[in-house]
Amino acid sequence: MKVRIAAVQYLLRSIKDWDGFENQVRFMLKASAEYKPNFVMLPEIFTSQLLSFMDADNNIKAAVRRMHDFTPRYQDLMAEMARKYGFYLIAGSHPNLRDGLLYNTSFMFSPQGEMFMQDKIHRTRWEREKWDTSSGSKLHLFQTEYGAVSILICYDIEFPELSRMVCEAGADILFVPSSTDDRQGYWRVRYCAHARAIENQVYVAMTSTVGNLAVEGLGMHYGQACIMTPSDFPFSRDGIASEGVTNMEQVVVADVDLDALMQNRINGTTIPLYDKMREVYQNPVDIIKTQNSTTKS
Repeated sequence: MKVRIAAVQYLLRSIKDWDGFENQVRFMLKASAEYKPNFVMLPEIFTSQLLSFMDADNNIKAAVRRMHDFTPRYQDLMAEMARKYGFYLIAGSHPNLRDGLLYNTSFMFSPQGEMFMQDKIHRTRWEREKWDTSSGSKLHLFQTEYGAVSILICYDIEFPELSRMVCEAGADILFVPSSTDDRQGYWRVRYCAHARAIENQVYVAMTSTVGNLAVEGLGMHYGQACIMTPSDFPFSRDGIASEGVTNMEQVVVADVDLDALMQNRINGTTIPLYDKMREVYQNPVDIIKTQNSTTKS
């Protein structure tokens, strides 16, 4: 089965009100829909664009919490777009309050407008120290008619155990909404995402915010969308199905073949998803001292 993925490189620009945000989202999702995708993904915390018309200068921690007030409007808009265009929408991520705690949550909407959630599990230093977010505690695998998918938000893809868990549970595609401010940050996420595609024999789609905002910690963004494959004969050269132009507003589209993925997991040049030596992983690391323990005079 062929599945089409569209990843949006979302340009952060200053806006004056909610309407400015909504108009840009509608435009980008309409443009994405023209490619007839099964999945569309927006970047991590792209809703931070709302901070450009809020008072964020004096207290960024409080300002981010006020973004929660827009959560119902954000959810209604994304559900409407998913229903209108008939795709699954991984609607980036959005800071939201639950029981007084702030989470960085990716919301996924089905073509029927149903909403699903995946909290970010590993927080960056910025999220801990400046935004004071809370960690998610559970991974989810979403069974869709276009394969089983999971969402790992940005930093979470740098922890291989998470990807292995959802892939052993049956994931076909990992979605990685991301937001990075510099080149090395982007490539940390990108290199790790591609490693996860190879070691788990899974497709990985990531996208990033681009542009800039006059908001503390969000001034500059470095990003590029990319749809990655395992590295083997049935897939694209270099394991890249499609990638965007760095730091440009655009939609990156690729078709991925779930049947080829299933065959590669059994008949691939290597089959790392199934070749894991589980019994070895249960043993503690054997620490051996090699230096001479006697002191020579």
